Amino acid sequence: MASHQGAAQVTRTGPRMTGSGTAHLTLAAGAHPASRGVPGIHGMEGVHGAEGVHGAEGVPGARRILIVDDEPNIRSFIGRALSAAGYLTGFAGSGSDGLRHALDEHYDLVILDLVMPDMDGCNVLDQLLSARPDQTVMVLSCVADVATKVDCLERGARDYLTKPFSLAELLVRIRVRLREDAHRRGESARSGEAAGEIIRTGNLTLDVTRLVADIGHGPVPLTRLEFLLLRELAEHHGQSVSKGRLLASVWGYDFDPGSNVVDVCVRRLRSKLGFSLIKTVRGEGYQLADD
Repeated sequence: MASHQGAAQVTRTGPRMTGSGTAHLTLAAGAHPASRGVPGIHGMEGVHGAEGVHGAEGVPGARRILIVDDEPNIRSFIGRALSAAGYLTGFAGSGSDGLRHALDEHYDLVILDLVMPDMDGCNVLDQLLSARPDQTVMVLSCVADVATKVDCLERGARDYLTKPFSLAELLVRIRVRLREDAHRRGESARSGEAAGEIIRTGNLTLDVTRLVADIGHGPVPLTRLEFLLLRELAEHHGQSVSKGRLLASVWGYDFDPGSNVVDVCVRRLRSKLGFSLIKTVRGEGYQLADD
């Protein structure tokens, strides 16, 4: 991420990161998933296969996606669509199994249902992101109220799609999330973000490894989204940052999803670090306060 500095100087210490994001495999021509007769799915025709087909074996750089849903038909049709699109897929029929698979193996994306009999999806999301803060998770749920969507995004989910859903829309959202994730990782490598890096601006110190902030009263743990938002403000110290830019850089949206996730995140940061740390710039966005 490029650093735009205002009146205050932002300093960084720590090792440099190497590596970049993996290239994304696009949907193969003519590979459209069938979905007729499956509740909650509106899709297209043309794919044949059964649940458990992992697809893309032997394809270098194929992205891995874990589907956690207690409905076998949903898992089957999503799996067939993803296999046809060139992804490697894994399956879990319960929250506990999904959490175990996600922690034991590497997946580029986890598609997570919320309503499951043994362990609800919010609990899975919290435990997974606590252990792997950089894991990309997309919630796919029949729960459609705005409060739940905002809550899941605040917990660290990268996207939220409600059932019934279109397979075409799901595939597009997956491509966008993975492309954004690869871009973010590449930007981090180019900008030198790495484990052990410390960002300092004025009285604020951010520890990238531990996801903590310190304004002179001791370290305060932050969620991944809280940390990313505060880092964005720190890297633009002396400037106001619009909600649109924060949505794009922190949540990965290039449009306003119609929720107040930015405002909620700012309120949580103020409650943890003090109201005076972040200023509201009317008509423009938010700005890190001067020393």
